[in-house]
Amino acid sequence: MATCSSSSIVSGILIPAPLFQRAKDLGFSSLLCNSVSPLRLNHAFNNSYRYRCASQPRLSRKRLFRVQATTLQDDEEKVVVEKSFDPRSFPEKEGEGTSGESPDDSQLSSGLQKWIIKFDQSVNILLTDSVIKILDTLYRDRHYARFYVLETIARVPYFAFMSVLHLYESFGWWRRADYLKVHFAESWNEMHHLLIMEELGGNSWWFDRFLAQHIAVFYYFMTVFMYALSPRMAYHFSECVESHAFETYDKFIKTRRDELERLPAPAVAVKYYTEGDFYLFDEFQTSRPPNSRRPKIENLYDVFVNIRDDEAEHCKTMKACQTHGNLRSPHSYPNDASEDDPGCILPQADCEGIVDCINKSVKQSPADK
Repeated sequence: MATCSSSSIVSGILIPAPLFQRAKDLGFSSLLCNSVSPLRLNHAFNNSYRYRCASQPRLSRKRLFRVQATTLQDDEEKVVVEKSFDPRSFPEKEGEGTSGESPDDSQLSSGLQKWIIKFDQSVNILLTDSVIKILDTLYRDRHYARFYVLETIARVPYFAFMSVLHLYESFGWWRRADYLKVHFAESWNEMHHLLIMEELGGNSWWFDRFLAQHIAVFYYFMTVFMYALSPRMAYHFSECVESHAFETYDKFIKTRRDELERLPAPAVAVKYYTEGDFYLFDEFQTSRPPNSRRPKIENLYDVFVNIRDDEAEHCKTMKACQTHGNLRSPHSYPNDASEDDPGCILPQADCEGIVDCINKSVKQSPADK
C-alpha cells in the first residue's frame, strides 16, 4: 500500500488538504471506510478494507449490552461487591459524540458519570461496612439472632422499591410489571428466611427485635429516598447487603456443618422449599429459567445451604437491575424475550429517578402524549 504522509495525493487522486488532514487524525482506514469507491487501490488492499468497512457497522449493531445476571457456579464461594458494576463500561454512552456532540464533550460526560458511580459505590460500601462492624460487635457468638436482624433488614429494600414504583405508576411515568413482580417475589423469599430464623429462636430477645425493627424503619425511608434519586445506587446498596448475607451464611455452614446436619429442619423451611406453588420461588431467580432449581431439605444444614443460595440469587438480580430497564421476569422469556408485555406498559418518558422523570414529563410535548 502506498501512502504519502507529506502529500495529499493517494493512488493518483488529489484529495483536498483538510480532508487529508482529517484522514491522518482519524487513521487512514477511517477515510477508506467513508470513501471506498473514489479510491482506486490495488485489488487485495481494496478487498481487505471493504471487508472491514462492511463488517464494522454490523458488529456495532449486533452488540448487546444487556447486563444479565450470571449463573452461580458450584465452586463459586464469594460474591464480589466492589466489581459488581464496572464504571469503565457504559453501553448507553456507546456511539455518543457522533451526532452533534464533540468527542471532548462526550469524554467529559462519560468521565463525570464514572466519577458519580464510583462515589455511589464508595458510599454504599462504607455504609455496609459500618453496619457489619456493629453487628460483629453485638452478635459475635449469637448466630440466630444475627440472622434474624439480617433478614429483617434485607427484606426492606424490596418494599421501598415497590413503593417508588407504585408512585411512578400513579403519575404515569413508568409502568413495568416485571419489576413489581420480581421485587415482590424477592420480599416473599426474604419473609420466609425471617420466619425460619424466628422458628429457630432468633427473635427471643426484646433488644434484638427492637434493634432490627428500628433499623428497618430507618433503612426503608433511606432506600425510598435513594431509589427515587438514583435507582442504580439503591440497587447496588441492596447488592452490598445481600452479598454480606451470602458471605455470613457461607461461613456459618462451613464451620458448623457437622452440628447442623444432626439438627432437624424447621417446618416452615420444609413447606417453603419443598411444597406448594413454586411460582414466586422461581420469580426472584432472574439468572435461571423457571423449574431449574428444586431444593432438597433433610436437615438444618440443607436449610442454610438453600438460604445462602437464595442470597446469591438476590445478589445477581440486584446486579442486573443496575442497568436501567434490564430486569425481566423469568416467566416472561418463553413468550417474548425482547419486550415487556405491551398491555402493562403505557406510552411514557422512560426515566431514571424522580428528578429525571419530572424533567422528561415537562419536556414532553402535548402531541407526544
